[in-house]
Amino acid sequence: MTRKSKGPESTVFRCCAPDARAVFVAGTFNQWSADATPMAKNVDGNWSAAVDLKPGRYEFKYVVDGVWCCEPGGDEPQPGQAGFVPNSFGTMNRVIEVD
Repeated sequence: MTRKSKGPESTVFRCCAPDARAVFVAGTFNQWSADATPMAKNVDGNWSAAVDLKPGRYEFKYVVDGVWCCEPGGDEPQPGQAGFVPNSFGTMNRVIEVD
């Protein structure tokens, strides 16, 4: 799950992966680097990372214990589902619009 905060340019990415050892967010904002943007785990097993993003459209995925996914433990959504777009690897990416 991803939510945009109301800060000046801060976007907070959130991912529920209570059993994960390491979670990162990778996307067009960090050149799809699998380890450039680590997420921090809270006591409930939810992970988050605040990223300063300029207004625009960004694609992203989570990297949970080395596995790329839109949401951990879930099937990839179907093409045409809101908030997702197909990628060149035959899977889906998440999409966020920053105002």
